[in-house]
Amino acid sequence: MNGQAQVRLAFLRMSKSNSTWSKSLSNLAPRFLPFSDAASEDLPLSRLLRLSLFQISVGMAMVMLVGTLNRVMIVELKVPASLVSLMVAVPLLAAPFRTLIGFKSDNHRSELGWRRVPYIWMGSLLLFGGFSIMPFALLVLAGAGQSSQAPAWVGLLGAGGAFLLVGMGMHTVQTAGLALATDLAPVESQPKVVGLMYFMQLMGMMGSALMLGHLLEDYSHGRLIRVVQAVAVMTLALNVMALWKQEARSRLRKPGTPVEQTFAQAWQSFCQGPHTLRRLLSVGLGTMAFTMEDVLLEPYGGEILHLSVSTTTMLTATLALGGLMGFTWASRVLSKGGDAYRMASWGAWVGVPAFVAVILAPLWTSPLLFAVGIFGVGLGGGVFAHGTLTATMQLAPVDQTGLAMGAWGAVQATAAGVGMAVGGVIRDGVALASDSFVGYSSVYAIEILLLALTLWAMQPLIRHADPSRPLSA
Repeated sequence: MNGQAQVRLAFLRMSKSNSTWSKSLSNLAPRFLPFSDAASEDLPLSRLLRLSLFQISVGMAMVMLVGTLNRVMIVELKVPASLVSLMVAVPLLAAPFRTLIGFKSDNHRSELGWRRVPYIWMGSLLLFGGFSIMPFALLVLAGAGQSSQAPAWVGLLGAGGAFLLVGMGMHTVQTAGLALATDLAPVESQPKVVGLMYFMQLMGMMGSALMLGHLLEDYSHGRLIRVVQAVAVMTLALNVMALWKQEARSRLRKPGTPVEQTFAQAWQSFCQGPHTLRRLLSVGLGTMAFTMEDVLLEPYGGEILHLSVSTTTMLTATLALGGLMGFTWASRVLSKGGDAYRMASWGAWVGVPAFVAVILAPLWTSPLLFAVGIFGVGLGGGVFAHGTLTATMQLAPVDQTGLAMGAWGAVQATAAGVGMAVGGVIRDGVALASDSFVGYSSVYAIEILLLALTLWAMQPLIRHADPSRPLSA
């Protein structure tokens, strides 16, 4: 009996210790895990994380477009950087329609009573179709293997169509998905839920960059086809899991139900907010400053620093890690009542020395300095994006959060597309007159100038910010 009593006493002590340990973890989680307090009683964390799978698919698509595929096209397939930059910018032709997509999903009428699900499903199918045909189109474009017998315009048309499908799908999925997340969350948790969605996007970028870098370590045309088509299947599977039993059906959304506002009326109401044009200008300038190099970083590492495909793809993960740290940093500051535009300006200040490090890395033959610079670019971009997104949400009318996110996303994505296209053209033009290093460095120097213009544009917004109004992340 004494032995049994001792075992029972030891078991009770262990249970008490485990209970104390569990409580400690629960108390630590909100402090160290970003957006862990975004869940609520009606929207538990498990359901919220499952919904965020659509952001992982979007992050994976972004890595494919601005990381892996552009590096393969420029270095392995010998496609001119200017043509690659234009191809990667093609998906962003759909970006200006994000505001319209958000408005349409707000007011969609269907027999099933859904608003967001049809748009997310259509976007998923567009992503699947684009990735399915993309590797074959790229091989035709580059004249690789037996496909070299096909006319050049076939490859150009096929690759452009594939990139456009991916872009339309990516913007449709993300706009409607973020709106659905906002619908499901309580009003007080909506900014934190949106923050969690972008956190998951960055995690998807990091994970897919590591995975794609490993799979393409020994590059071949056949392996490229298998990897890209696997991404197509994974995208569809992730989005189906994300949608499952998320949006409730409503009889109020049946066809024929009148819409309260037209798109023009809703947009006019949104534009009546304070400093709307300057806010959108700041978003555009800052986004262009942080994205002109997206299509050039991996080729820069491969051509100038002579890094392998897997190594340069890992640098995309470094960029995403910097963005993740920036988003987390901004969230902690803004949750304590910090000024959102001041936070965004800090992101611009971080970006300046980061681009200087990227320029100096080849001169000092330092891949480590290059990696540090890329991390700084991601850090500054994450802080800037979170600051401007938070400000946009909080200045939006109560019933136009989705429209506001669509406007922010439209300006951001359009500026990113223009920046990437212009960056590739500038790189090729300067390289023809000088050399490749000067061509790349010219783009990074222009980005530093754009960051200075961004800081100038945001100054009135910082001065007119209301310090008494709490800002949440």
